[in-house]
Amino acid sequence: MSMRDETGEQGVAQPQAALSARRAQVSPSSSRMFASYLNDIEQLLKDEHWDSALREALDIPPLAVALADPSLRCSGAEMRTWCEEWLRPSGAEHDAQGLDVERLRQRLSERLPAGVADSVPARALRRLQLRRHLRAPPRGVFAMRVDQLRSREAETLEMCSLLIEAGRRWYARSACHDPIVQDNLARLAVLR
Repeated sequence: MSMRDETGEQGVAQPQAALSARRAQVSPSSSRMFASYLNDIEQLLKDEHWDSALREALDIPPLAVALADPSLRCSGAEMRTWCEEWLRPSGAEHDAQGLDVERLRQRLSERLPAGVADSVPARALRRLQLRRHLRAPPRGVFAMRVDQLRSREAETLEMCSLLIEAGRRWYARSACHDPIVQDNLARLAVLR
C-alpha cells in the first residue's frame, strides 16, 4: 500500500502540507510571560517611568522576531518588517485611539537599531524570561490624558501604546498558533 501526498504523487507529503498540519495541531495558548511583559510596560507608564517604559516597549519588535526564529535571532530588516505588519491594522492611517500611526512608525524606525545583523536580543529575552513566574494582573482600562502631558511624555505614551497593542495583536493573531514561538516560549520558561 503506498501513500500519496496532496499533489497525488507517491511519496512523502510536501513540507508546506506538513507545516500546515502541524499548525493545525497547535492549539491557541496564552503566554503568561509575554502578557506580564506587556502589562509591566503599562504599569511603568501609569507610574510615569517614561524612559523605562519606552526602553521595554522598544524591545517588543526584537522579542517578537526572535521568538519566531528557531535560533532566537533577529535582524534590523526583520524588525522593520514586523513593525510594518503589526504596528497597525492594514489600511488604517489612525488607530482606534486616533493616534497618527505613520508619524509614530517613523519615529520608532529612527529609534530601532538600523544595521543590526542577525543577533540574539539577549537582554530583552532575559527580561521576558524573568516574567515566567509572575501572574499577569488583570488588564484594566488605562486612561491617561495625552493633552495633559508634556510633548516628550505624550509621544512616549503614544509609542508605547502602539507597540503594546502591536505585541498583543501579533500574539493573538499569529504567535499563539506558531509552533516555533510556542517552542521558544517553552524553552525560555524552563531555562534558568
